[in-house]
Amino acid sequence: MLAVAARVGAPLGHDFCALSLSDNLKPWELVEARLRAAAGAGFVLALYNPVSRARPWQLGRAFEVLREVLPGETAVIFGRAVGRSDEAVRLAALAEAEGGMADMATCVIVGSRETRVVEREGRAPLVYTPRSADAAR
Repeated sequence: MLAVAARVGAPLGHDFCALSLSDNLKPWELVEARLRAAAGAGFVLALYNPVSRARPWQLGRAFEVLREVLPGETAVIFGRAVGRSDEAVRLAALAEAEGGMADMATCVIVGSRETRVVEREGRAPLVYTPRSADAAR
């Protein structure tokens, strides 16, 4: 999650949490409850274990849950194999994010309501979350 964040700017600039989407050791209902709670509390979310052959549907469902809490324009970063030769980083809005945009080599970062995308001419956009708690009010 730190490597993915570094590729796009500073999306983990304020409070954040990491959450596995695997339900191998916990019930899926708990995963959904944690997604709602973390997004509602203003945390940026770093999602790991987003999909597998055995559970290809869970990331898509996680996005559905997050859309209940967060606006559609919330930044979602898909960082696949960051640091390897086949690295790929993609930015999408939560409204357009789909489970098929990730695989097990992907870390997905979902911004908070305060996360911003700054367009830069001739360069990739910069994604950051303000560090000030005042920004979250």
